[in-house]
Amino acid sequence: MITDKEFKRVAVYMKDNYGIDLSQKKVIINGRLENYLRKSGWANLDAYMDALKIDKTGQLDKMLVNFLTTNHTYFMREFEHFEFFRKTVLPWLKDKERNRRDLRVWCGAASTGEEPYMIAMVLADFFGVEREQWDTRILATDISTRVLQQAIAGVYSAEQLRNLPEKWKKHFFKPVAGGTQYLVRDELKKQVLFRQFNLMNRFPFRKKMHTIFLRNVMIYFDEPTKNELLQKVYDSLEPGGYLFIGTTETLDRNSTPFQIIQPSIFRKKEGI
Repeated sequence: MITDKEFKRVAVYMKDNYGIDLSQKKVIINGRLENYLRKSGWANLDAYMDALKIDKTGQLDKMLVNFLTTNHTYFMREFEHFEFFRKTVLPWLKDKERNRRDLRVWCGAASTGEEPYMIAMVLADFFGVEREQWDTRILATDISTRVLQQAIAGVYSAEQLRNLPEKWKKHFFKPVAGGTQYLVRDELKKQVLFRQFNLMNRFPFRKKMHTIFLRNVMIYFDEPTKNELLQKVYDSLEPGGYLFIGTTETLDRNSTPFQIIQPSIFRKKEGI
């Protein structure tokens, strides 16, 4: 059993380095780490954290993050966002960027890939034969290298694709393993650039984004961390750019510079 002191040490480490608030999650930390520590031969969690502190490879840090981050997602999740993106955001962007033909979309909590691949399918559907004339590649990041490996592999079960429109399933996926699994076709894979990224770090974008999907990730942050992150997001958006957050998440209307379009959809004022 992980002691209170060990739990606090891990919670402080995750908060200081990744902004993730685990202060009320001792049962989760214990459940996810206790068996691993025992099977891997660590005397206790303190021994692991001592080793992590001097590990220049970063592997122990990656392992800890992979164990302690939750990645629950699925195709078509909160589909109303994709409908709004297709019907409202993309027509505005197509007009705004008609000369440069450069769309900049960032999915900041990519998890196992369902969300960025969904965005890519919506883009392909919207632009149709014109897509080749536009740069519609999506940047997809996550803190966990484990889920990013799954996303890059792009293999999903038939059950995971159950809610996808049949035409998307046929066009963007090919059956493998006797039809029990489906592989994302290269045409779609090439539209998504997966990278590991910590949201607490300085955003490295050379150009501002037109749309940012940051859904169901801020639930792990306390209010000051969330507000700091939202200011970075705001500063990284083009004037008029959109932010999508999870439908169960909220922003403080008094502290955010965003215009509230509807619950979970926000916009940076145009001309700023």
